[in-house]
Amino acid sequence: MRTSLFALFVAASILVGCGHDKSIVPTDRPCADLEKGPALFASWVEDPSAIPVSFTYAGVPHEGLKGFDILSNTCLTTASGKSLKAVFYIDENLEAKVEAALNNEFGEIEYTVWFENIGSSPSGELKDLESVVLDFDGGDPMIRGCLGDHVNKYADYQTPLRDTTVSFVSTGGRATHVYFPYFDLVHGDGGTLMALGWAGTWHADFAGSDEGIAMKGGNCNGFDSVLMPGEKIRTALVVMLPYKGRDRDDATNLWREWFIKYNMPSADAAGNPIKPFSTTCFAADTGLPNSDGSISERFYTWKRTLERLIYEDVVPDFRWFDAGWYLDPRGNTVASDWYGTVGTWELDTLKWPGKTFLESNQACHDAGMKVLTWFEPESVCDVEDLARNFGYNPEWADFNRGHRYTSNLGNKDCLEWTLGRITKMMGENGVDLFREDNNSNPVKAWKGFDEKTATKTGLQRTGITENLAIQGHYELWDRIIDFCAKNGKCTYIDNCASGGGRNDIESLRRSLPFMRSDADRTTTALRLSMTTSYCRWIPFHGANTKESADELAPGMAGGSTFYITRASWLPVYNISEVFTHDVDMDYDRLRATFGEWKKFNHLLVKDMYPLTPWHRPEDDSNWTAIAWHDRETGEAVLQAFRQETCQEPEYTAFLKFLDPARNYKVTNVDTAETMIKTGSALASDGIKISLPEPKSSAVYHILPE
Repeated sequence: MRTSLFALFVAASILVGCGHDKSIVPTDRPCADLEKGPALFASWVEDPSAIPVSFTYAGVPHEGLKGFDILSNTCLTTASGKSLKAVFYIDENLEAKVEAALNNEFGEIEYTVWFENIGSSPSGELKDLESVVLDFDGGDPMIRGCLGDHVNKYADYQTPLRDTTVSFVSTGGRATHVYFPYFDLVHGDGGTLMALGWAGTWHADFAGSDEGIAMKGGNCNGFDSVLMPGEKIRTALVVMLPYKGRDRDDATNLWREWFIKYNMPSADAAGNPIKPFSTTCFAADTGLPNSDGSISERFYTWKRTLERLIYEDVVPDFRWFDAGWYLDPRGNTVASDWYGTVGTWELDTLKWPGKTFLESNQACHDAGMKVLTWFEPESVCDVEDLARNFGYNPEWADFNRGHRYTSNLGNKDCLEWTLGRITKMMGENGVDLFREDNNSNPVKAWKGFDEKTATKTGLQRTGITENLAIQGHYELWDRIIDFCAKNGKCTYIDNCASGGGRNDIESLRRSLPFMRSDADRTTTALRLSMTTSYCRWIPFHGANTKESADELAPGMAGGSTFYITRASWLPVYNISEVFTHDVDMDYDRLRATFGEWKKFNHLLVKDMYPLTPWHRPEDDSNWTAIAWHDRETGEAVLQAFRQETCQEPEYTAFLKFLDPARNYKVTNVDTAETMIKTGSALASDGIKISLPEPKSSAVYHILPE
């Protein structure tokens, strides 16, 4: 029998055994539903076997874990709410462990289920694994969200689900390319925001009816394997945040606040929160050919750039050191092909002799900048040379593309070798933050490893490599973060996978997407399109501050305009300029645009309101307006863009989120003109914005009186 989220109103007394933390104050957002999530969690505490997973074991299908003996069941009070851990006896070789949590402030619930072979012989066959099988009751169902990066460029969607089915299947192994495992399920007089946390393949099916939505979804597509002694596999992390009403902005701002408070990593070992920050890369300013990354940077190129940034008072928070800094597997310098030479993670001593890279980073530290450095730990090239010269084991690699291979991080020895080389490089060279990329889909290699182990054992082993590799990848990140915590470095990761390919919710408990998409280095229209869809789900991330014909081309001579940089207002602000080799560089404008972002960046992690309809990335014929609002202080900022081919010179922004009884001072940032209006008037009459020319923008600062 399927579980229904809203048929389970279990008495709150069931949670008494977990204790109660009175210091946690529930959110006062009217849309927060603080009953449904706790009710479902309470039902799991009373009967952990009701956890909404499904699977087939030894030929027998199971809904949840009913019928299996429970070995332990523990519910504890945590800093944010409650946790549940329950262990089930499947047979002499297999245990299942439920890990679930409740957030008392927001009513968010989540869980993961693990299967582990604790015996001395192979388990039975485990397959048909679904991380969640759940019904969401309520009429007039709808699903809202956005698609993934790459071909879909975070396209927004709102799809009625009455008597229809919507399915998503992510097959490449980078979870948020093409599709996006975050869903806003609207049903009845409310809804449920949910996400699947898994950095590999996943699937999700939604069937609507007059009664509501039936959902089934999971990770590690097509998993069908026995587990060998000591092996354990897991479902996706399933996150659910119920809400009241059907207002999309209310729902996603509830999610944004929960996400920032409870899903993001910390800035440092002390647990401080991450605040908006800026970055820049010196690679476009070397005067040498730069195919991509930091391939052109040398021991003699950085000083001129850094000195100019200091002189002009435009020093960002991070120096971004990208691909191309390493020796190739033969031990040679890398002239241009950063992509086909990865794997050694050893500094190129021709480009950076002696301690010169450390010295350049120390100079950045002295100027107030931290340093991040690019790695691609799942990819290696020329494995025979890598083995001969750097101690790599060719058995850790499987063919992926050309002479590039995928390293199997599910192999403990491979994980240790990779981790050791990364932390050694970071430790010896003053690197503060680990940036990770992954520029190839690993599925083909995972299947190759599966076939090898199936041949070796004579047993069914489909999907085992992916499951163990993703676990290994999360472990790699956890141990890099632990290394950073012990050495005074940043305890979060810059997350990239050919742009936005790995932004699943569990990865984002360890990382941030400093660049949400590689495509977001081109047009302003694309950037605004992405902001009005992607920001609903991932509140802390960055784009670029340039506009260019293609991703790798430099921006406009003289530096980016206010129109371009305002479209780049995000918590991570990536300055992309040619600082010393652009003779037309306008430093007065750079200081002004950078300063404007600094003035308002504290609002970019607050509530977001897209005031105009979402538009496709290639559509620059409309107005785009976005408001950012701190509901505690009442402060807000409004951005309005008359796009490149927009024929309408005027737009009226209606601000319906302000206190109707309060007076607000509204300041046009460009003209310094001010007016006093009530929140009621700003909602009903709005702010009339006039921009005579296309490709122009306006910013209004709104402060309560």
